[in-house]
Amino acid sequence: MSLWIEDRPSPNHDARPQATTIDMIVLHYTGMASAEAALARLADPAAEVSAHYVVAEDGRIWRMVPEARRAWHAGIAYWRGATDINARAIGIEIVNPGHDALYPPFPVLQLAVVCDLCLDILSRHAVPARNIVGHSDIAPERKRDPGEKFDWQGLAQNGVGLWPEGVPDLGTGGVVRDAESLRDVRAALAEIGYRVAPEGALDPALSTVLRAFQRHWRPEAITGQADSGTLARLLAVVRML
Repeated sequence: MSLWIEDRPSPNHDARPQATTIDMIVLHYTGMASAEAALARLADPAAEVSAHYVVAEDGRIWRMVPEARRAWHAGIAYWRGATDINARAIGIEIVNPGHDALYPPFPVLQLAVVCDLCLDILSRHAVPARNIVGHSDIAPERKRDPGEKFDWQGLAQNGVGLWPEGVPDLGTGGVVRDAESLRDVRAALAEIGYRVAPEGALDPALSTVLRAFQRHWRPEAITGQADSGTLARLLAVVRML
């Protein structure tokens, strides 16, 4: 696979901890008006943020931080017991103004290049499919990106990440809210990788995690509820782990 990548170095990086294995890919959107605005911010020492790669709407790729170095993209985050996500992840910023600016669809070419870039990274690093996630997955209380318009299903069909095929849409009825009924829901979310309390009735913290799950695996309905359609998709993802 041959990708044309332009180097646009950022000073915002440091050494990965010794003996750390790269075993995650985290996808973001830039949430800024243009690619140039995003590149400028990611290279601004005062901003103290960066990513390994940026992918524009027209498919251009910029490399800002070498993969061997720790880019500063995840912030306060958690996935499958890990909290220093930057230490183990490669961060990809996808140019899109985001939810606060009408959140336009991702162009097909951009999505195809993101997929090819991920496959290129996977040729060098043994990243499990369960560890290819969005910023909202690892920081659901803070982030919504890359969001429900991102084509997670298409990526998975091409070998990047997980997507449960053939799960019927059971709708948004059958919501469960009591602690006993939610025990298995909380356990399933934790098994996938989210940080959730093991017990309790439906509360704002659980709703936030459920919305993150829905943005990734049930974009049809971002309800924050444990409804029938969400439960079916949730159990199907767990079976793939």
